[in-house]
Amino acid sequence: GCGGVGDAAIAGAKLAGATTIIAVDIDDRKLEWARTFGATHTVNSKGTDAVEAIKAATGGFGVDVAIDAVGHPAVFEQAFYARDLAGRVVLVGVPTPDMTITLPLIEVFGRGGAVKSSWYGDCLPSRDFPMLVDLYRQGRFPLEDFVTETIGLDDVEEAFDNLRRGEVLRSVVVLDK
Repeated sequence: GCGGVGDAAIAGAKLAGATTIIAVDIDDRKLEWARTFGATHTVNSKGTDAVEAIKAATGGFGVDVAIDAVGHPAVFEQAFYARDLAGRVVLVGVPTPDMTITLPLIEVFGRGGAVKSSWYGDCLPSRDFPMLVDLYRQGRFPLEDFVTETIGLDDVEEAFDNLRRGEVLRSVVVLDK
């Protein structure tokens, strides 16, 4: 998914030196946003098999790291099968409490690699926030590009609606607006 969290993962992959960054979403507008953050390939999974497209873009191997920024079982399964045999799949998107996944255990064993979750990016604020600020100041982390609208305090409910509809990446409240 190429919302704010997915695009942050894309920007992080670019910053880390990834040469092939594949963004997957069902919204072409979000896929264009993903390109601005560093995606080298995009896949609209509404009409394309994401796993097959990812395998094609990686010479049949799959990706080293597959990030599920949606938190939906179908997306997690795609990420699981889109990774290289020694690759990692990371669940970043937050599922609802009732969601479950079912994978053949032999696939988990036979594919190797790693499956993990990342809660708040496994962030340590005292360590990571200063680093992110430094990267921003160096011009290496385009923080301002994540802000797609500024709003006044009275517009917060509408901003949440815009976010739910996928019309913005992030809204920032400006008190003098």
